[in-house]
Amino acid sequence: MPQMDSPIRSIIVFDIDGVIRDVSGSYRLALADTVEHFTQAYRPTPSEIDTLKSEGKWNNDWEASQELIYRYFAAQGQSRSQVNLDYRAIVAFFQSRYRGTDPDHWTGYICHEPLLASLTYFEQLTQSHLPWGFFSGATRGSAHYILGKRLGLQDPVLVAMEDAPGKPDPTGLFEAVAQIETQWQLSVNLPVIYAGDTVADMQTIGFAQAQQPDRTWIGVGILPPHVQSSKAYAQAYTENLQQSGAQVVLDRVTALDPAQILKLLNID
Repeated sequence: MPQMDSPIRSIIVFDIDGVIRDVSGSYRLALADTVEHFTQAYRPTPSEIDTLKSEGKWNNDWEASQELIYRYFAAQGQSRSQVNLDYRAIVAFFQSRYRGTDPDHWTGYICHEPLLASLTYFEQLTQSHLPWGFFSGATRGSAHYILGKRLGLQDPVLVAMEDAPGKPDPTGLFEAVAQIETQWQLSVNLPVIYAGDTVADMQTIGFAQAQQPDRTWIGVGILPPHVQSSKAYAQAYTENLQQSGAQVVLDRVTALDPAQILKLLNID
């Protein structure tokens, strides 16, 4: 923690998947693999996965996989009660693709995720007296892998899947903010900026504002790499995030720099 020789203006909390790492070739690929495996016929496209996630309640990719499997069989005339799905088997298959089959030495898709931020970026925030941390639907093991092993962050504030209810429930966001406040010895209700790439992330900010109206909550949408394959796709995704509460939508998380943060806070 730096010396307090300048005012702290805001707390920044980041989602991880699609924001800090590109998961189009990992989580989303594992999701598509899982649906294809259990249906033996249907492989969802990236846009179909986005459409599901735009509903705001499928932040958990295991549950999203199960839902797409159910919907496939429903389209074939089978009710959910007729489909004999084992959720644990879905999770196990998904993890075999994402992490690999060896629990001690991961060899799956996670090993090849492109990073969307750097250690230097977070050091810049710290030097600018902008406390930060993470609230993610990723498992704690997966989040630690990317934050610690890949990015080199030393024990950052992290609220992961195992620590709080899934988004858009803001409980995990509140917990991340509380941990950051303790870490930085903050005693005032500073504005909170939450950077995420999904409708659920932006809805989380809305629920946070409703439950804690004495604090300013700002949603920043981040366009994940896979939606930037075309201008039309990116524009539609941007509009979806804005309609869900994003105050601004950026094409990369590193654009949320100290200058952009001050702009969001209306500080010259």
